[in-house]
Amino acid sequence: MSFELREDEFKAHNKKLIAFSYICIPIIIMTQNHYVMKNLLIILAAMISLAACQAADKKASDKKLTPEEKERAAKDSANFTTIQWLDSSYIDLGKVKEGRVIEVAFRFKNTGNKNLIIADVRPGCGCTTPEKPEKPYAPGEEGVIKAKFDSKGQHKGEHRKYVTVTANTSPSPITELTFRVDITD
Repeated sequence: MSFELREDEFKAHNKKLIAFSYICIPIIIMTQNHYVMKNLLIILAAMISLAACQAADKKASDKKLTPEEKERAAKDSANFTTIQWLDSSYIDLGKVKEGRVIEVAFRFKNTGNKNLIIADVRPGCGCTTPEKPEKPYAPGEEGVIKAKFDSKGQHKGEHRKYVTVTANTSPSPITELTFRVDITD
């Protein structure tokens, strides 16, 4: 997935280069020792490059993606990343009275080096309604996938419900989140 520079981003980038040259030229003029000058320039260039990369990653994670971009990312293994389920991919909600609506939340963290894109979140049945995150998650960023379970009309006893997540993750783009609930009177 490529992110092209827009005109306003290009102008901002050029301003940074001009500022960089205003910093470097006096250093070159004042420094007679070429070894020191060379090291200072390398350090400055590295700092500016690092700052520019971090700003680009932040902008990419704030952007909402189209369904086509999400689908493409979930299939393109060059953009795969890794995900860590912070609490667990299984949650036991315990006993719940019939008729209540319960919310369950699965917290995750992008542990890879590419943006994490949640392409799809599907319930296992009609009594569960998941919320799909719309934005990409930058490396190291955390998020939540929420779902609501409606126990109205469900028979008493244990229920195991599933939420299937499709994302650009390795080793598998599909993860099944599970929660258990015991419905009582």
